[in-house]
Amino acid sequence: MRRARIALLLALLFVVAMVFYVQRAARVRVETVRLESRALGRAVSYDVVLPPGYDLLTERRTRYTVLYLLHGWGGNHASWLSSTSLKDYAALHRLIIVTPEGGNGWYTDSATEANEKFETYFVEELIPDVERRFRAAPTRAARSVAGNSMGGYGAIKFGLKHPELFALAASTSGAFDAATRTDDDSLMRVFGPADSDARSANDIFKLAREFPAERRAALPFLYFDCGTKDPWLASNRALADLLLERGIAHEFRQLPGEHKWGYWDRQLQGILRLTEELAPPP
Repeated sequence: MRRARIALLLALLFVVAMVFYVQRAARVRVETVRLESRALGRAVSYDVVLPPGYDLLTERRTRYTVLYLLHGWGGNHASWLSSTSLKDYAALHRLIIVTPEGGNGWYTDSATEANEKFETYFVEELIPDVERRFRAAPTRAARSVAGNSMGGYGAIKFGLKHPELFALAASTSGAFDAATRTDDDSLMRVFGPADSDARSANDIFKLAREFPAERRAALPFLYFDCGTKDPWLASNRALADLLLERGIAHEFRQLPGEHKWGYWDRQLQGILRLTEELAPPP
């Protein structure tokens, strides 16, 4: 009788432990990774939001779609997590979401600073590191990039410059005119003088205008939106007009809103849905 009771108690404890394990493993989990970057000449951090169930034993062979979510000027790798409900929204999707560090570098290799190569860092160091450390599917179909403001510029630029890497490039309130402006010290530091090669190589409008017509099908799907009270609305409208003229597949939405986190928080939910809709299932 005593042995039977002990066996029953052990069985109950096992069941309780398994329930606790499953509940804990099924939650969204956030990791912060410190990456030594040669392109930036220093260690930088990025956050990774892992989907519900990622740690379950039954998921150990699953490879997930990844969304790289870029922050805006004045922000950092933690901005999306601290300023929006990203963690709550992530609980509704089977995505790995990576929020990289972009400094104020416009996701561009600086024309004036040797250790500010943010495009090289993103393409050659960050993506391979994510796919090495986490169960991220290492295919174009399973990669998307999106961002707000400066990050929106970076996301659409990466889509146009590196179409082989992404299925979706998305922006909310993108500052698309960055490479043409000379009225800001941070822009001068990144892009250099008005006639610099860096400006020409990173001008979204030039990239879209000169993208070979015969290769348009190779581009990722381009999505971008902008608030009707946003100072970059005209720039977004101009890009939409150019893409329409060039026959490049895209979706552009003008919505009530300003250049603020409240607007970006609302738009984030749609970007997550679109990422999952365009990507293959895990």
